[in-house]
Amino acid sequence: MRKFTDLDERQILALAISLEEEHGRIYADYAAGLGTDYPASAKIFTEMAEEENEHRRRLIDLFRQKFGDHIPLIRRQDVSGFVRHDPIWFVWPLGLEKVRNQAEAIEKETRDFYCSALERASDADVRKLLGDLIAAEDEHIGIAQHISEIELTNTARSAEEQVARRAFVLQYVQPGLTGLIDGSVSTLAPIFAAAFATHNTWQTFLVGLAASVGAGISMAFAEALADDGQISGRGNPWIRGSVTGVMTAFGGLGHTLPYLISNFWTATSIAIAVVFVELWIIAGVRARFMDTRFVRAAFEVVVGGLLVFAVGILIGNA
Repeated sequence: MRKFTDLDERQILALAISLEEEHGRIYADYAAGLGTDYPASAKIFTEMAEEENEHRRRLIDLFRQKFGDHIPLIRRQDVSGFVRHDPIWFVWPLGLEKVRNQAEAIEKETRDFYCSALERASDADVRKLLGDLIAAEDEHIGIAQHISEIELTNTARSAEEQVARRAFVLQYVQPGLTGLIDGSVSTLAPIFAAAFATHNTWQTFLVGLAASVGAGISMAFAEALADDGQISGRGNPWIRGSVTGVMTAFGGLGHTLPYLISNFWTATSIAIAVVFVELWIIAGVRARFMDTRFVRAAFEVVVGGLLVFAVGILIGNA
């Protein structure tokens, strides 16, 4: 992945074209999914999709004027700092609040991208178009914030609460959950392999401690270096990295600490119970903050964890 700061004006315009095309398709999908239950909101998303397509046409015209007919394919996944948005079939059936939240996140992220691009652009025509697009994204953010008031007046929340919750999820919940999943699941195999290979609780504790702390350090740096937060709005990278690292170590230490007990089977029984508690906590957090149904979250996390757990036991008894 390339850093945003490494892109030149030609590449920035190519990325902007790709983003506007993607967003136009997303909003068209939203309109189709909301048409039956929320026709007023569906009409708004249809209009937003048309505006995104007009933005794309203006960007293409400017690109051809400045750089010629060939537009390089640069997508959000090619540049660090962009948040992954679930495709429409992952969030079906559509709920108005879920769609509104994602639309607001998309528009805010795009506005931040254009603001960053404006700071780096020197060409007058490019700067003018970017300024116009920033104003358009501001309007779209306002529309997204008020969609729920059109159809769900009893559940409308203030814009400040919505922004605060989104920032909390991006800066703390997502990195913390990533760390907890990695720490809880990835350390299962080495810890239980060591346990059943040695039947020595102290040696198992040392293996678990090393695996947990090592994974925490690795995940902290990986998260901090992956995204500077400039475009995504995910906050200070070192704070996110610290949250990820601490939660990774915490996830591994949860089923490591029982091996301070000298009796092997007592320690192992408690460790297994802790593993199940960790996996259910992860499923609950995913269901609460990540718009994932609890049954699906539990199935994905518990099944994955049990597979790693079984691998550790099999290797330890080999």
